[in-house]
Amino acid sequence: MPFNLLVLFCLAYVAMLFMVAFLAERRAAVGRIGWLRSPVIYTLSLSIYCTAWTFYGAVGYAARSGLEFVTIYLGPTLVFIGWFWVLRKLVRIGRQQRVTSIADLISSRFGKSNILGVVVTLIAVIAATPYIALQLQSVTQSFAVFASGTPEGWALPNRDATAIWVAGGLAIFTILFGTRNLDAKEQHHGIVLAIAVEAVVKLAALLAVGAFVVWGVAGGVADVFARIEASPAAGWTIQPDRWVGMIAVSGAAVICLPRMFQVMVVEGGEDRHLALASWAFPAYLLLMSLFILPIAVIGLERMPAGANPDMFVLTLPLAEGQGGLALLAFLGGFSSATSMVIVESIALATMVSNHIVMPLWLRLAPRAAMTGDVRRIVLLARRLSIIGVLGLGYVYYRMSGGSVALAAMGLIAFVGVAQVLPVLLGGIFWRGATKVGAIAGLVTGFGVWAFTLLLPFFGPGTALSQAVFDSGLFGLHWLRPQALFGIEGMDPLIHSLFWSAALNTAAFCLGSLLTFPGPVERMQGAAFVNAFDTDTSGPQGWARGRAEPEALLMMAQRILGEDAALASFEAEARAQGKAGYLPDATPDFVAGLERRMAGSVGAATAHAMISQIVGRATVSVEDLMAVANETAQIMEYSAQLEAQREELTRTAGALREANEKLQQLSVQKDAFLSQISHELRTPMTSIRAFSEILTEGDLPPEQVAKYGRIIHDEAIRLTRLLDDLLDLSVLENGSVQLNLSLVNLQQLVDRALAAASHTRPERSFLVVRDLPGENLFLRTDGDRLVQVFINLISNARKYCDAAEPELKISVRQRAGRVHVDFTDNGSGIAKQNQGIIFEKFARLTDQSRAGGAGLGLAICREVMANLGGQVSYLPGRGGASFRVTLPLRIGQKAA
Repeated sequence: MPFNLLVLFCLAYVAMLFMVAFLAERRAAVGRIGWLRSPVIYTLSLSIYCTAWTFYGAVGYAARSGLEFVTIYLGPTLVFIGWFWVLRKLVRIGRQQRVTSIADLISSRFGKSNILGVVVTLIAVIAATPYIALQLQSVTQSFAVFASGTPEGWALPNRDATAIWVAGGLAIFTILFGTRNLDAKEQHHGIVLAIAVEAVVKLAALLAVGAFVVWGVAGGVADVFARIEASPAAGWTIQPDRWVGMIAVSGAAVICLPRMFQVMVVEGGEDRHLALASWAFPAYLLLMSLFILPIAVIGLERMPAGANPDMFVLTLPLAEGQGGLALLAFLGGFSSATSMVIVESIALATMVSNHIVMPLWLRLAPRAAMTGDVRRIVLLARRLSIIGVLGLGYVYYRMSGGSVALAAMGLIAFVGVAQVLPVLLGGIFWRGATKVGAIAGLVTGFGVWAFTLLLPFFGPGTALSQAVFDSGLFGLHWLRPQALFGIEGMDPLIHSLFWSAALNTAAFCLGSLLTFPGPVERMQGAAFVNAFDTDTSGPQGWARGRAEPEALLMMAQRILGEDAALASFEAEARAQGKAGYLPDATPDFVAGLERRMAGSVGAATAHAMISQIVGRATVSVEDLMAVANETAQIMEYSAQLEAQREELTRTAGALREANEKLQQLSVQKDAFLSQISHELRTPMTSIRAFSEILTEGDLPPEQVAKYGRIIHDEAIRLTRLLDDLLDLSVLENGSVQLNLSLVNLQQLVDRALAAASHTRPERSFLVVRDLPGENLFLRTDGDRLVQVFINLISNARKYCDAAEPELKISVRQRAGRVHVDFTDNGSGIAKQNQGIIFEKFARLTDQSRAGGAGLGLAICREVMANLGGQVSYLPGRGGASFRVTLPLRIGQKAA
């Protein structure tokens, strides 16, 4: 097959994956998730375990080591069948704690320690680097296989350049579809569906090649068995220690690999998904391994001596003249490599941004959580991290020379990530595990793995000198990399696995036994170990009444987004029996907000941000007693008392607020009556006085005209006031008649701005608009809606106290409704006044000053109620901000 045709098919396949991901993202954006979260898609996404190693490398592994390749499939199979309860617990904890990665889970378990998150992140990045290099190597080798066999004699001039192009393309795809959402619980539906499609492609490709080899090249199943018996594979003997070690390390990897944790816990997170995956994923692995040995044996027979067995899946079909089958095999291998790199990059980028970049940013700019654009910083950090992770993989590929057996590179990564398993299992099953023990175990295991396996991989004289190999580190003979503590003759992989796992576990247990967990560790330990006892996150540890709700809202908007934060705060306020967007900052609410933020920036960073506002996280005596108490009866009784106390506290708070509001309204009512009297008496006095003068006669014509104009202006003023009172009365009685028609929102805003420009025209007033967003049509009463807009714009022109006043008008559509926000850059409305601004007796300016009667916002409220919407004040926006919400199409019944 010509190489340019291969490139064309490859680009078409990538374009198809882009389309699949794009359509899935669009479907999820409008809430049509449905089958995108089905157990089948979840199970297929787990296929990222089957990378280029299992697609290409497993055949080479079988050709070199016989049946030993089976161990890389047996480990995950035993985990999903025999350790289902462990996986289910991880998924439950991930859902309760809103974890973003395996580093975030371990960090959250041990007191939300960011140091632990950094340690796990560094281990994951270093261990994953060889694996990413493996994928780049497999893709470049597969391109080279096709290039060397073209009739035109075209040859791949520079494999390194090919690897750069592949890494760059994967980075673009991952950034486009992996960093669109900040909240980790907003799943990457596009990427997950694309991975599911690739899972089908690589399975179909491997089965097709295997079927061709068995029935197209060989003479059927019986003939294949005979050839296997006659091949060197029949003489390969099983080494029990290596088999046990390989099964153990592959089983650990399926839990601890960042990409597997991403799809299994972060992207999934439901028990029904695991119920299907517990048998369907092992079945998938069985099908993937079904033809590995036949392809390896037939490849050794048919291919020339010295041929790379890792590429038998490609070279066999090409040698037999099956170009179409070879193309399918190429796409299968391409799918195996790209799906792994995409998800691994997302997982590692999340860990790097949450545990390294964000903590550094907060340390350098401690007030950034209140003033900076946190979402932009996090997304930029993740995108740069994706590029950095792929860059490390390329560097490792260059350092290894691109000629190492794929299986060897994969096993190095497996042993590296397995160092996380003791701490992970200890954390979810042992309440006595401590942060000190976890750090000691991870650092010890990582150090032993790097010294005994990772660094020796590069050979003597590269990372380690020949003297270290011969005489040991520091000249100590018992510190030789491949003969640690004087034990010689062990397989290097098993040697490294044994010592790293043993010393890791010992350090973890010893460190935990010698130290005592802190209060937050104790609470998190109870929540993790007892994850199935309750569907909450366990006891809370935030002090009561020390956080300002508006400050929390401002921070939440910069992390969760304005709409999500406002909706969350409004729901909590309703649950507390309050109106508006500012609930009481109870410990439960603050802890829930922390978990919500943890889904975006990780548990440790979210905890640090909340601490900046709360002041400092404290744990009450009751919390500590609840953690230490083992008696179910006392726990239940304590919970009942706490619930009753909180209910009484909420009720008392609601009554207190209602009483304060009534007192304010009483004062406002008196002021209103006084103001109305003044507003009515003033024009009436003027009208009476000047009309009496006119009745006297004998006045010059110019005086008559002057006094007539005064009477006319005062009559208009009086009429306007009476119109407002009558209008409000009609609106409140619900007897208003609406004139419904199709109107353009942009034209309505234009009318309102023109009408409101007469308010304080001497001021320089900047208006920032979203013209594309405003260009939509509504079925409503345009005149009534303009009345609301005029009032809000006029208020901004009158009361915005900024040196350079500015009003921003923004428009959004959500679920058949339109949100129009009017936000100025002034000092806003004081919190104590936000609850009464829409009352008809309320005036926030000096009551003794002449001016309006304070009916504007009350009329706006009633107008919007009649239009099927509402007008509300948005706190946490810096200046005064009002949101007008109304339906796109108001029904006839509203009229």
